Parts: sequence; structure tokens; C-alpha cells
Amino acid sequence: MTLPYSENQTSFMEFILLGSVKIKQGKSFLFVLFLTMYIICFLGNSFIITVVLLNQTLHTPMYFFLGNLSFLDVCYISVTVPKMLADLWTGSPSISLLGCAAQMYFLVSLVGTEGFLLASMALDRYFAICRPLAYISIMNKWICLQLAVISWTCGFLNASLHTALTFRLPFCQSNRINHFFCDIPPLLSISCSDTSVNQVALLTVGVFVGLGPFLFTLVSYALILHAILSNRQKGQSHKAISTCVSHLTVVILFYGSSIFTYVRPTSSYSLERDQLVGVLYSILTPTLNPLIYSLRNKEVKLAVRKLIVHIRTCQKQKKAGKIESTLCIGRATYIMARIYQTISVVPLVSWELINSSFQGIRRE
Repeated sequence: MTLPYSENQTSFMEFILLGSVKIKQGKSFLFVLFLTMYIICFLGNSFIITVVLLNQTLHTPMYFFLGNLSFLDVCYISVTVPKMLADLWTGSPSISLLGCAAQMYFLVSLVGTEGFLLASMALDRYFAICRPLAYISIMNKWICLQLAVISWTCGFLNASLHTALTFRLPFCQSNRINHFFCDIPPLLSISCSDTSVNQVALLTVGVFVGLGPFLFTLVSYALILHAILSNRQKGQSHKAISTCVSHLTVVILFYGSSIFTYVRPTSSYSLERDQLVGVLYSILTPTLNPLIYSLRNKEVKLAVRKLIVHIRTCQKQKKAGKIESTLCIGRATYIMARIYQTISVVPLVSWELINSSFQGIRRE
């Protein structure tokens, strides 16, 4: 229940994230755990992007979407985990109003984008398995690019709507957010004005952004499973099932936790329980993605072996004096450096842009 808001009340300009404050014991363990998962996610997803770029055999629609997903996951986990680590380390879990708005904006946008990307990957697998003869003509580069652009655009439009609606509300009831990071449900719970419009928008848009892609993905895999079971004699079922199982693992983890968080009546919210679910979809899912795709996909493992052989060959040639050290695996090193540079710069630039935008709004 929200309190009536009057013009005499003052909205808080800083919030306290209680997620780390309420942890009395085991902070050091959580710090090491979150840091380890962050490093695994960053290096694992960056490695997948590098392998896909360097290996021509992986320049296919499936790995195009996987590269998008890996880049998204690095940005995704970077939105929440660095702040969580700082809070656990310093014990001072405060965040400004603009910082909270920026964090929520990028979190919601990347959650929405991932939902559409997973649906696009399901569509790709459907055409590859159920309509293999028409696959190349249907899933061409232009269609893949369009699907990726639509996924990112829908995610950021969704975040723009919810961020604008949420931060138009006054926060005068409390400045204590019962979560590890800024998210829509805990912010609505501390507003001192009517949040019915926000709740309706969250459920309505959530059906389109969350349930829509989820149902589309389930239907796609139901058709894929039917096609696999109907053509077991062709000997391709094992590879197809292996690919689908890895994809479905990500789908269940992601959609299950995100739909539980956003697409349900606000009366059923339990902020203590939602903290665990929030950690699940914001940290665990992006960390597991590279492990799942790397360990269960033969093409990725083969590409990794080729890259390792190439590196060892370069090292042997360098020792024998047949190749300059600056040229040995120069292309791989250059691409890896460019990937790390892009991954590091994009979130910082985006943060500054959204921060400037909110400063302009506040001045008006």
C-alpha cells in the first residue's frame, strides 16, 4: 500500500541498497563468489566472441546470435555485480537517484533484449532442423541482422517506458531498497504515490516482452522435438538434441526467473525471496551461458582446438625464428583486444548518456 503524496513531501535523492546490509555473516564468501562468477562470465563470453570471429566455420546464423548473446551477458552482469562487490567490500551500499535510474534502465533493457534474442535463436534452430533445405535462403545475413536489431530495440524501448514511469514517482516513504540492486518491484514498493499505472504497464508490457517470446520459444522447440523424433533414422538426432538441450537450459533459467520477477501481480511480491531470484537471473544465467554452449557444442569445442593448435604452432615458429613475435597470433590478439575495448567502453558511454539525460530532466 502506498501513502498519499503531497507537494510538501520531499523525494529522496539517494537510496540505500539493503541486500548487502542484511547479510551479517558470510560477506567475504559472497564477495569471492560474485567476483569469481563475474570473472568467469566476462572471460567466458569474451572467449566465445573471439572464437566465433576467428573461425570462418562459425560464421553462421546460430553463432551470430550466440555472439550477440555473449556480448549482452557481459554488459548484463556488469550492470549489477560491480556495485554489489563494492557494497560488500566497503559496507556503504548507497546509490544516487540518477545512478539507480541508470542501473535499472540498463538492467531492464538487457533483460528484455535477451528474451527476444533467445526467441530468435529458437527460430533459427526451427528452420535449421525442420526446414533444412530452405534454411540458407530464409535465415540469410539480412534477416539475422534485422532480428538482432529488433531484439535490441525492443529491449531498450521497454526499459525507456518503465524507467520513465518509475522515476516520475516520488520516493518519500523510504529510501531503503530491499534488494542488491535497483529494480522495478522494490522501487515501486517504496514510492509514496499511487503505482497502479506502473503495475498495469509492468504486467501488460511483460506479457509481450516476457511471455510472448517465452511461448514462441516453447512452440518452436515443440516443433523441433517433433521433427527430431520423426526423423531419428537420419542419424542427425543426437547433434540436434544436444544443441537444443543447451539452448533450453538457458531458456528455462532465464525465462523462469525473469517472468517470476516481473510478470505477476504485485500482491504476490516477497522482496526477501525476490532477492534470491534476482541474483539468479542477473548473475547465474549470464555466467552459465558460455559454459553451457562451450561444453555441449561440438563445433565450438572443435574451433577452440583449432585456435589452440594455431597458437602452439605460432609459438613453435617463433622459437625457431621462422616468424616474428609481433606477428604470432597477431590477428587473434588484435581481435581480442578490440573486443575487450568495446565491452569496456560501451557500458561506460551508455552510463554517461543516460546520466546526462536524467540530469536534464531534473533541471526541467
